[in-house]
Amino acid sequence: MPETALSSATPDAAASAVLEVRDLSAAYGGPDVLSAVTLGVRTGETVAVLGANTAGKTTLLRAISGLIPKARGHIAFEGLALLGRPAHTIPGLGIGHVPEGRHVFPRMTTLDNLMMGAFFHRGAKDIAERLERVFTLFPRLQERQAQLAGSMSGGEQQMVSIGRALMGKPKLLLLDEPSHGLAPIVVDELHGAIGAINRQGVSVLLVEQNAMLALSVAHRGYVLEAGHVVLSGSSQSLSADPGVRRAYLGV
Repeated sequence: MPETALSSATPDAAASAVLEVRDLSAAYGGPDVLSAVTLGVRTGETVAVLGANTAGKTTLLRAISGLIPKARGHIAFEGLALLGRPAHTIPGLGIGHVPEGRHVFPRMTTLDNLMMGAFFHRGAKDIAERLERVFTLFPRLQERQAQLAGSMSGGEQQMVSIGRALMGKPKLLLLDEPSHGLAPIVVDELHGAIGAINRQGVSVLLVEQNAMLALSVAHRGYVLEAGHVVLSGSSQSLSADPGVRRAYLGV
């Protein structure tokens, strides 16, 4: 797939960007998994990152969250440099991260899992309001708030994971393969939830192998191959690109 210029998909100005990533390289100890990656998320938009399993998508989100010790380059959230900050301080800045695989606390109730997401804001006066917003987004969680999270279905656990991140009142939500392994009806439900979250003012960086889902909810997108950004543009232009259609849309 030919590489294209990034100018059309990079924030117009620093003031308009909630997230800026420039020349990011990252490794786990061996060769770089990411190499000179540059991308951005503007305030109030959803941006998709597409790519195969080994493209480096998860590494990108982990680097933003401070979970990759060997990361070089520049990552800024609302103008604040992130590289070098301890990972446990990142959520308090306004970044919520929903990792692939859900990772709920299985022996805790749904409600307790959700409340863990408000740990950095446990004295806030709007906790009940945040919880109500999560229950409005995912009514099933309200019905099952006393159920142990480990006994819930995969789709319900994904809702718990997303709801837990939203309890932190993020300005930017990082979603890593939210549709992975889920039934089509649940994927459709998550599709609607991602759109609703964005309409509530939360910027979203969505990592997905389900390109159809990702491009249908995103404003713009990037394609990663072997740790490099090889294509970027509006969701409409990526959906129409023959290379993207063959590689990710199956047409």
